[in-house]
Amino acid sequence: MSRAFVFPGQGAQTIGMGRDLAEAYPAARAVFDEVNDALGENLSALIWEGDIAALTLTANAQPALMATSLAAMRALEAEGFAVTDAAFVAGHSLGEYAALAAVGALSIADTARLLRIRGRAMQEAVPVGVGAMAALLGLDFATAAEVAAEAAQGEVCQAANDNDPAQVVVSGHKAAVERACEIAKARGAKRALLLPVSAPFHCALMQPAADAMAEALAGVTINTPAVPVVANVRAEAVSDPDLIRALLVEQVTGSVRWRESVLWMAAQGVTEAWEIGAGKALSGMIKRISKDITCNAVGTSADIAALKG
Repeated sequence: MSRAFVFPGQGAQTIGMGRDLAEAYPAARAVFDEVNDALGENLSALIWEGDIAALTLTANAQPALMATSLAAMRALEAEGFAVTDAAFVAGHSLGEYAALAAVGALSIADTARLLRIRGRAMQEAVPVGVGAMAALLGLDFATAAEVAAEAAQGEVCQAANDNDPAQVVVSGHKAAVERACEIAKARGAKRALLLPVSAPFHCALMQPAADAMAEALAGVTINTPAVPVVANVRAEAVSDPDLIRALLVEQVTGSVRWRESVLWMAAQGVTEAWEIGAGKALSGMIKRISKDITCNAVGTSADIAALKG
């Protein structure tokens, strides 16, 4: 049985996530402590006892979700499940950073600092209200890309997330994204709805954030990962540190090719995906993408106990 570990992206955050792992596993608590130290603040207090609006701010959500994923990974390792048990790791958008940290390509401290920079830079790249994202349900990627191109009309509108066969997210200028919703409905989309996000991620409007990440990543050591990482913008596995660095910059403005990434892993023989961290969103997507991959969500000590049987 070939396994992949996958790491969730923004939107999975909840108050209290990871707390029972930290209480049950010293190795999991150490992750939260390391992230707190790296950021110079008590982020875990916000995660466990804070305000959901504050946690949802991009600059907080990104390192918080990574910390929760890494805590779950450390708890798994404490129970004898090694990251090297996986044939591949992959993450959705910011989850790619968690995947890289899990396989030793990035240190946890560097990952926390990079995600704080990434979150702030993505938030600041576009004034609030100028950009938007929308989920188009019931259209395939090729059709959604055509809708985005038609809606642009001189503005930015791109297919940003190819999540699964019936869910594509478009991103860009707010008026263009609103046009895309109307065009999508006319093209047969079951639903087209604006998403409650603070910025238009994964489109050309994020270029200032990509520039900030290029500068931040230039000063960070990236090691060869212990397990190949399926990169969002390539939808195939990479291991070369210099390529990983370049792709993390490209990822800020590029499409998250999640559907293709899952299909690529299935084609390499992956039959089992473990979603490491908060929520079950990726498991739902994977089930819609491939009938050949079974999914387990691993975000609590109860989930780990179930895996141990």
